[in-house]
Amino acid sequence: MKLSITPLLCCFLLSPALADDNGGLKNDTAPPPAHALDEGYRGTEDARIMTVEQAKTMHDGATISLRGNLIEDQGGDKFIFRDKTGSIQTLIPHAVFDGRTVKPDHMISINGSLDAKMQPPVVRVNKIQK
Repeated sequence: MKLSITPLLCCFLLSPALADDNGGLKNDTAPPPAHALDEGYRGTEDARIMTVEQAKTMHDGATISLRGNLIEDQGGDKFIFRDKTGSIQTLIPHAVFDGRTVKPDHMISINGSLDAKMQPPVVRVNKIQK
């Protein structure tokens, strides 16, 4: 009985070692230090440097992150957002404010998507941070 189980057990133990490389993350090398990254997505670091000028040139549906001021309430959920490079119209539903009050002199961050089909382009905001 022991003789018949041993070869079967060896087959199960050796099969992962003989399997083809199917991709995924390999932990055989260390990642480069953060200061050595020259290209690629770097998360919120990239989002912080986006400007209104850059946002206006992006494709329809692009994720937008901007830092600046809400300078004008145009009624309903329409507002004008401005940073150092220019201004853009935004659509901010009342629920996004979550009871917070924003004044024109408050520096805020907004996240949303660009509606480039509208002329001029509009940012549909889904998050505000003070």
